[in-house]
Amino acid sequence: MKFLRNLLASILGFFIALFLLFVFFFAIAAIVGAEEKIVVKSNSVLELDLSTPIKDYAPKEDNPIAEALELTDEKLALNKIINAIENAKTDDKIKGISIKTPFINAGIAQTQAIRNKIEEFKESGKFVYAYNDIYTQKNYYLSSVADSLFLNPVGAIDFRGLSTEILYFKDFEDKYGIKMEVIRHGKYKSAVEPFLENEMSEANREQTTSFLKSIWSEITDDISKSRNISIEKLNLIADNSNGRNVTVAKENNLIDASIYEDEYEEKLAMGSDKKLNTISIEDYINSGKGRISSTAKDKIAVIYAQGDIIYGEGNEDYIGQGIINKAIRKARKDDNVKAVVLRVNSPGGNALASELIWRELELTKKEKPLVVSMGNFAASGGYYIACNADKIIAEPTTITGSIGVFGAIPNFSQFTDNIGINAEQVSTNNSASYSVFEPMNKKFYDVTKEGVEQIYTTFVNRVSAGRNMTFEQVNEIAQGRVWTGKEAIENGLVDQLGGLNDAIKVAAELAELENYRVRNYPNYKTDLKEALKFSPFAKASKEEILKETMGDENYQLYNNIHKMKNLKGIQARIPFVFQVK
Repeated sequence: MKFLRNLLASILGFFIALFLLFVFFFAIAAIVGAEEKIVVKSNSVLELDLSTPIKDYAPKEDNPIAEALELTDEKLALNKIINAIENAKTDDKIKGISIKTPFINAGIAQTQAIRNKIEEFKESGKFVYAYNDIYTQKNYYLSSVADSLFLNPVGAIDFRGLSTEILYFKDFEDKYGIKMEVIRHGKYKSAVEPFLENEMSEANREQTTSFLKSIWSEITDDISKSRNISIEKLNLIADNSNGRNVTVAKENNLIDASIYEDEYEEKLAMGSDKKLNTISIEDYINSGKGRISSTAKDKIAVIYAQGDIIYGEGNEDYIGQGIINKAIRKARKDDNVKAVVLRVNSPGGNALASELIWRELELTKKEKPLVVSMGNFAASGGYYIACNADKIIAEPTTITGSIGVFGAIPNFSQFTDNIGINAEQVSTNNSASYSVFEPMNKKFYDVTKEGVEQIYTTFVNRVSAGRNMTFEQVNEIAQGRVWTGKEAIENGLVDQLGGLNDAIKVAAELAELENYRVRNYPNYKTDLKEALKFSPFAKASKEEILKETMGDENYQLYNNIHKMKNLKGIQARIPFVFQVK
């Protein structure tokens, strides 16, 4: 009886503790919810610090406990940044914009979209200033849009042109017997080239040089117009590192003056007797300025597909056919949704998942206008899901195309032979089987090669039908080759250049809408277990630990190899080691 009483007391105590814990969590959530609303004060300057990771779409968390305890990762949404700058144009309380960010945690296309919006903001007559101790190249590109650009007296500007570096593993594979078995279609399909060669192929060097020059031309064109420096001179500045100190930076008109931060604050005040207030872009968004208000009944659905494409449900960071197709169906069945915009920011991934999303979009296109807006990437599988749209709109610096497929499987047979391990198999049938401990046999290779060829043919046919081109025309510009949005206009893969707002306007025209509002999809749910990954009470996430230990560049190398190792099924994706510096 004593044991039973103790057991019941323990159970009762557990449930009471659990109840009190939930009361505590919800009390915190209520307190946070009751916090004073952010108010934009008069005589304010909107401060842009873009060092927080920027995603195309970062929906508000729907878990109040996770929010209250600050267990979710911080991020900014590009669509909200664009809307906030648009609202600031006509906000009497905003006197100007101050670009003051240590670095920019966004892709080139996202950065260009923000820069273009700031250029529009200047039409309001309000000022745009920029200040930094040290300008990274991407940061300088954004900041060069400012009316006046300032640099710390002992600062510098990293302005040297674009480059990328790819590591090749063939010698490593031969030396240690750990390799990737690769089957591909597309002479430009360089995602797997590092496992097959010791040096860059001419085809890969051709495409890499081409898209780097295309992106660089966009950057220099924009800076040339803003700073009144010829493109020829900008290239000389890059060649000679003429941003290395304030003296040469000023001589070459890269900056307007070298001043300290306190002097910069005085310039922002412009001699006004009134107190100058600053408001961060995050707070301005949270005050309600991150959306464009409308009471219109008709809607345009914007469906965000961001991240690698995987077969499965997917989440905010990965595109899975589960969540994306639910969002597409929901938009299609909503009678108030008159057109759909698919915002793609993806380097591609699983070919089967891409096909399933393509099919759902094809069904939607039969009922409502479908427009695609491309972000940093819309390549390979990312282009697969975009190719059947009524109109495709890309940023000039978008990386797209890469119409090709491959399969890659790890193989340790040489390694296990070298250390004296032998693997034996027993099977009921002589099927095309594969073991990582045995060399790939011809039967398995032939079956897999057939699958790769079949998917490549399907991929090209999808593009052919969607872009109204012949198979031969698509095949000529396919083969896995990467193009920028600017180049894709010329070869027919893209219809026009522009950002997300341009795509929404085109969708409205196709649907013959004058008044409408935007509805964003999908809806994501964050459970407490997922949120706890970011808890300050537990050590940061695995990703953060590895980054801290290895450094950003080494972590990127590890992450790329880790991704390749875990690929499942035939892939439609761009080169896996791809970082423009």
